[in-house]
Amino acid sequence: MEDFEDDPRALGARGHRRSVSRGSYQLQAQMNRAVYEDRPPGSVVPTSAAEASRAMAGDTSLSENYAFAGMYHVFDQHVDEAVPRVRFANDDRHRLACCSLDGSISLCQLVPAPPTVLRVLRGHTRGVSDFAWSLSNDILVSTSLDATMRIWASEDGRCIREIPDPDGAELLCCTFQPVNNNLTVVGNAKHNVHVMNISTGKKVKGGSSKLTGRVLALSFDAPGRLLWAGDDRGSVFSFLFDMATGKLTKAKRLVVHEGSPVTSISARSWVSREARDPSLLINACLNKLLLYRVVDNEGTLQLKRSFPIEQSSHPVRSIFCPLMSFRQGACVVTGSEDMCVHFFDVERAAKAAVNKLQGHSAPVLDVSFNCDESLLASSDASGMVIVWRREQK
Repeated sequence: MEDFEDDPRALGARGHRRSVSRGSYQLQAQMNRAVYEDRPPGSVVPTSAAEASRAMAGDTSLSENYAFAGMYHVFDQHVDEAVPRVRFANDDRHRLACCSLDGSISLCQLVPAPPTVLRVLRGHTRGVSDFAWSLSNDILVSTSLDATMRIWASEDGRCIREIPDPDGAELLCCTFQPVNNNLTVVGNAKHNVHVMNISTGKKVKGGSSKLTGRVLALSFDAPGRLLWAGDDRGSVFSFLFDMATGKLTKAKRLVVHEGSPVTSISARSWVSREARDPSLLINACLNKLLLYRVVDNEGTLQLKRSFPIEQSSHPVRSIFCPLMSFRQGACVVTGSEDMCVHFFDVERAAKAAVNKLQGHSAPVLDVSFNCDESLLASSDASGMVIVWRREQK
């Protein structure tokens, strides 16, 4: 990776249908020192000594944990336009939202049955590229190809504020600062990352930086001190985030593969439990899902391993499973252009595939688990959203 000096720039027309188919780090380090000595170098997953954690998740294998009973529900209100993003609300089992290139966002409720579309948020004049829930789920922020971001009240669907992109460019991705939800980071088609204050509608001084291409993916680490941004030229940049001011300082650059768009970045900090290293999950149009180790406090990345999927052109995304840090073994989930949802065990040296869900009729673009992993949602390029129900043990 490259080093950088401080950079001063530093209900829709269609309905929906039900389917009948089936702390302290020091203390933690002391607790795990003996275990780490027995692990292979660079191991990044929970250990076999994590008895208490495994008990919370159930004493079952990953394959058993990620066996699905079939489709729970299918939402098709956005059919004919891609749904690039689907997300469960934070720490929530039954609230789901998805955005569409038809310019709208749907808020859905899965319980009580039957699942329903609570409201559709309209206002963007072009496709919605991304959105994010605030930590308390009372606010959503969305970005659009119409060069604006909008702030929405989730309770009534009201648009609280419309904020134009500082460069007048298409906005392609967004993420909340995890500690200060008054700040949102957006990426645009003019290669810029901006930290925006959603209360004032202004960009933060020193909170802008330029990448080498269109900014397609953003992700913070859990403490909110490191930000990674990926572009359509195949680069991932890390930034140091000043918690007091919102200033960005460019730190490192990794070229995943020259010219291959980085369409998804997902960060997971495992250092607070039995596992050793923070990690990053990346999709980059290479027909592979890539797992990187974060090796220092500047966000330097080192490739850990890769998993075979089909992705050469679509903006496919992936996630870490929410409960993976409680188990022996660790699972990740990704969309794919083969119209399937793929599950991989990042610890298994051979035959890492854990499960594959089939049911979509177009490339699967995004996946999202609810907080207890009882439901998984996936969206595709034809506008279909499928909610899958995990088998009950």
